Amino acid sequence: MTLHLYNTASRQKEKFVPRDPKNVGMYVCGPTVYDFAHIGNARPVIIFDILARLLRIEYGDANVNYVRNITDVEDKIIDAAQKNGESIEALTTRTADAFHTDMAALGALPPNREPRATEHIEGMVEMIGILIDKDHAYEAEGHVLFDVQSMPNYGKLSGRNRDDMIAGARVEIAPYKKDPADFVLWKPSTPDIVGWDSPWGRGRPGWHIECSVMSKAELGDTFDIHGGGRDLIFPHHENEVAQSCCAHGEGTFAQYWVHNGFLTVEGDKMSKSLGNFRTVRELLAEAPGEALRLNMLSAHYRQPLDWTSDGVKQAKTNLDRLYTALQHLSDVEADESTVATSVLAALEDDINTPQALTEIYAIASAANKATDADERARLKGELLSGGAMMGILLQEPADWFQSGSDGDISEEDINMLIAERIQAKAEKNYARSDEIRDSLKEQGIVLEDAAGGTTWKRV
Repeated sequence: MTLHLYNTASRQKEKFVPRDPKNVGMYVCGPTVYDFAHIGNARPVIIFDILARLLRIEYGDANVNYVRNITDVEDKIIDAAQKNGESIEALTTRTADAFHTDMAALGALPPNREPRATEHIEGMVEMIGILIDKDHAYEAEGHVLFDVQSMPNYGKLSGRNRDDMIAGARVEIAPYKKDPADFVLWKPSTPDIVGWDSPWGRGRPGWHIECSVMSKAELGDTFDIHGGGRDLIFPHHENEVAQSCCAHGEGTFAQYWVHNGFLTVEGDKMSKSLGNFRTVRELLAEAPGEALRLNMLSAHYRQPLDWTSDGVKQAKTNLDRLYTALQHLSDVEADESTVATSVLAALEDDINTPQALTEIYAIASAANKATDADERARLKGELLSGGAMMGILLQEPADWFQSGSDGDISEEDINMLIAERIQAKAEKNYARSDEIRDSLKEQGIVLEDAAGGTTWKRV
């Protein structure tokens, strides 16, 4: 089997052939840390977490370098820090920590490397100098701008012509630009704004140059995969291509471009004005992170995803089904070292997570019907290894069924009521026994009586 990915640059699905199988590099644009991550921010984190897991299976963990940056200097950060009355360092430290906590709760593994923009200012100054020397950039009123007309194939990645680039795009119109589409590499900083010394005066980098420099520092001039959300294709990724290729030569930079689709919430574009702006932290207070992750993986990564509360509930139900199957397999040992061929084939086909989940559900169904001990052990191994590839089924079934959101009845209270119910049954007080059972059921707790005693789970 061979990994195939849809390459935005070629607009077709291609066989993935790394430049060096012993050094597979992937760079993904990470968060701008000025506030809590919203659910749209989480989609690329989860998708590229799946791709990183797949690459490690294919090429070996030691041979894959997954890099995801943190943007810790940007005008949104400056504005938020001033509004909050805190330092930029305090803001970015706090929000980066929150980002890490929230993404871990969604089952995302950390990248191999996580460079911060402020650690690479010297490299940004150096690359800007190269672009000026090669006549691809110019100084104007304290700014340094990239000259888009100096690059004949500018717009190739996004497929936009010059008029499309300007019309309706996030392009700042300024009188000091040679061309309205020219974009900022360096901008001046006033004394009250964070800045660094440079040949063009005290200032700070533009957003686009940051990723060009961080990817070069971590992966070299040319590397395998660059990923991010579809909204970044233009202008961010287009401008990264322009900067990097003009600095280092045509054909350098990323060889495969992978972009995930847009996310809406309850049928509408997410916005605070519509009241449907959902942060990951808010959603984690309402549902387990594993259910949020499974809901995210229910759609193909390149397709739009409409985030709904019903979808999260269905994901929770599907996980209950999978954990129930694992619970019924608790008496057999499993070899988790080999991922089921059907699951791996689905993921190798352009990260087809809906098909991979279909295969995992089929394994669970087969496990529920199997009676032979060896067959049950094999299916358990496939269920666990397939789940691990998807970043799910990592808990013990008992822990999954007994976990709940804040505000739910506590485990201690549940066990006390079960003990009272056992005592009531012993005293033939069946009315009280039934009352406890029904009361717990109304609170989402289902009791299961068996020869070995009473167990419970949240539903």
